[in-house]
Amino acid sequence: MAKVSLGAKTMTLPTPAWMIGSYDAAGKPNLMTAAWGGICCSKPVCMTVSLQKPRYSYAALMERKAFTINVAGEADVAKVDYCGMVSGRDHDKFAACGYTPVQSELVDAPYVAQCPLVVECKVIHIQELGVHTMFVGEVLDVKVEEAAMKGGKPDPLAIKPIVFAPEDRHYYGLGVDLGPGWSLGKAIK
Repeated sequence: MAKVSLGAKTMTLPTPAWMIGSYDAAGKPNLMTAAWGGICCSKPVCMTVSLQKPRYSYAALMERKAFTINVAGEADVAKVDYCGMVSGRDHDKFAACGYTPVQSELVDAPYVAQCPLVVECKVIHIQELGVHTMFVGEVLDVKVEEAAMKGGKPDPLAIKPIVFAPEDRHYYGLGVDLGPGWSLGKAIK
């Protein structure tokens, strides 16, 4: 099948639509929406998020060396979008979204009480990458609402995480369960 070359772009499908929680220098809780992030290591368990220096949250992560990843459900897509549209310099995003900030007991960052999945990270590495700085956070804990669990594990269909497509700048839901990993492939011989 023929492929169309799009050139060098920030293109992979999907990217996360995470709200990154942090405290500013005065201790005010803030959220920013980030799509540039993901899992980067299994041992120690680490996640990355990449921010540009002018972003309000950049200084908070540099100073506090901590952040939370807040995974909202599809019903909160407008709130996720809002947290990426306005700056914490000028807006209290927690208040505007009706979210409750909860101080993590493990890292110097707040998380969103209403999000079904929260990841608490301690910054262990900072890498300058051009216009973005990548923050590597060691995961100290993952919190999941009981109602979003199935068989002792987070249930993606109950969490309904939001994903983002950078090229068309649209948010999407997950879709359907296609089957178990490390199992479906056994049918190929």
